[in-house]
Amino acid sequence: MLGLRGSMLRSPPMRPQAKIAIVTVAFVALTLGLLIHAMLQQAQITCEVCVTFHGRTQCRTAVGPDRAQAVKTAIDNSCGFLASGMADSISCTNTPPDSTTCND
Repeated sequence: MLGLRGSMLRSPPMRPQAKIAIVTVAFVALTLGLLIHAMLQQAQITCEVCVTFHGRTQCRTAVGPDRAQAVKTAIDNSCGFLASGMADSISCTNTPPDSTTCND
């Protein structure tokens, strides 16, 4: 663009605070992107577990980095529906599951 006297107009230089803000936002976005990518790239195991506690049965599916963690999480989720109170929750999570199916 040409100014009144035929010289090129220049945009005003960015303030240092604006430069810092842009660099900070870019750094945070890159860091979040890398964290999300790392989490999604982990090998994941999916397990379905059925637990019977006090005559009621609940089946839940969970995902974990390994079979043991996926099964534990599925048992905990099942017991969340079956147990009431801390003593019941502990007793339920110590109950062996009726069935366990994993996608090893």
